[in-house]
Amino acid sequence: MAVHTATPHSHGQVLPFRESLLAILGIAFVTMLVALDQTVVGTALPTIVAELHGFELYAWVATSYLLASVITVPIFGRLGDYFGRKPFVIASIIVFTGASLLCGAANSMLFLVIARGLQGIGGGMLVGTAFASIPDLFPDAHTRLRWQVVMSSAFGIANAVGPSLGGFLTQYYGWRSVFYVNLPIGLLSVVFVWRFLPHLRNSKHEGPIRIDWLGAALIALSLGALQMLVEELPKHGVTTYTSVLGVLAIVAFGALWRWERRAAQPMLPLDMFANRALSTLFLLAVLGGFSLFALLFYAPLLLQGGFGMSPQEAGLVITPLVVCITIGSITNGRIVTRLRNPNLMLYVGFVMIAVACLGVGVATRSTSHAVLFVIMLAGGLGLGFVLPNLTVFGQQAAGREHFGIATALLQSLRMVGGMFGTALTGTVVTHFYRHGVHVALEDANAMQWLAHFGDPQILIDRNAQAALVAELAKAGHNGALLIEQAREALVGGIHLGEVIAAVVAFVAVVCSRRVPPVKLTRTVEPPVVAE
Repeated sequence: MAVHTATPHSHGQVLPFRESLLAILGIAFVTMLVALDQTVVGTALPTIVAELHGFELYAWVATSYLLASVITVPIFGRLGDYFGRKPFVIASIIVFTGASLLCGAANSMLFLVIARGLQGIGGGMLVGTAFASIPDLFPDAHTRLRWQVVMSSAFGIANAVGPSLGGFLTQYYGWRSVFYVNLPIGLLSVVFVWRFLPHLRNSKHEGPIRIDWLGAALIALSLGALQMLVEELPKHGVTTYTSVLGVLAIVAFGALWRWERRAAQPMLPLDMFANRALSTLFLLAVLGGFSLFALLFYAPLLLQGGFGMSPQEAGLVITPLVVCITIGSITNGRIVTRLRNPNLMLYVGFVMIAVACLGVGVATRSTSHAVLFVIMLAGGLGLGFVLPNLTVFGQQAAGREHFGIATALLQSLRMVGGMFGTALTGTVVTHFYRHGVHVALEDANAMQWLAHFGDPQILIDRNAQAALVAELAKAGHNGALLIEQAREALVGGIHLGEVIAAVVAFVAVVCSRRVPPVKLTRTVEPPVVAE
């Protein structure tokens, strides 16, 4: 295979403007594929379970995807550093799209769970390689930040239309269509990537490459055990099973650390963690993921289950959070390159995220929609300031040799932080809700109705709620009062969970001081084009 050094154009990009636009559109379609799938599937899940049955596997539809993607993101991020990213991007689109076809054809919950796991492998490959393709195309950090607006817009569009699209497709075309919708997007993605994304490789990895398969296996084992532990601990507490998972995760991480110190070409280069800037950015990715997921998952539950808003009302209030991530990213690209200290954007972003979490943590039913709108707007802008900068700063600190693994680790650690955020917040919410409901029913001598209040979903499903109130009234209980007391318990739990997320975001503000001043230099090392 012949290789030659790519000469960056005058504006800090490997390709001319037209080719750069077409290449990044291909990557944007790829990332939209993953983002859209994550948002549309959740809407369809209740309908899927109703048809396929197997409620005991309900959570595994999401867990199998997350487990597979968390494991594969860092592995393929590193392989992309070695062999170039284009082959893996194309393979990941094919795997993801093929798995989507299998998901749509599922005739049982077990089949769907397995297909979702395969889809997670494709999704992990996509995240691990597609994001790292951007610094390959745009070695200059200034130019990269401007072009990343296309990626942010793709994510914003997918997140904004995903829930509504999922509901529309499920209602009018059946739940299988939420998976089949990936097929045309996948086809479009593979055409653009195949045709316009150049095959770029890092010149420092020329010569024979020994793949660190043991390192890859230990990454899979450690992250897999951690994922399962975080999933199971809030549901079942400390049991023999969760204890085994905890011990397995610790042992696997220890073995990974020892092995990678000796490996000639480690899958996880430990010298990155000795880099103060990178190690701090990795920590900020965990803290940012914690607050991000706590906000995204539980703000809608507060509005609908706690405050009794309709899905349409709640969607209107939440919209600024999703849309302003894109607006914040666009604004960030315009501002950060003009600052003498680009790190300031991390401070501003995390402060805004903390304020948004705190705002949700103190909001009440009497809080006006305008105030809630401003809270969500602050959260969205804050995320738009933080997320692209963590990636760009990390790539700048890592250097071209570690672009892929550094980018992949930032994505993986954000997902790990999100797992901890949703798990801890979910544990707090569940404890407060169940305790509040238990006390209310006990005071009303209605403990036989405890199972009906077991899931906060009863506070969102108005039809089920009306039927329950009617049944309680027939039994001589004040159903409306009990529903209201359940709402208060849910609100109390979410409030505490969001305050914890706000504290985590403020900790991130403090930790941001440890990031050495980042220099978004225009001096770049050209990549290598493989032909």
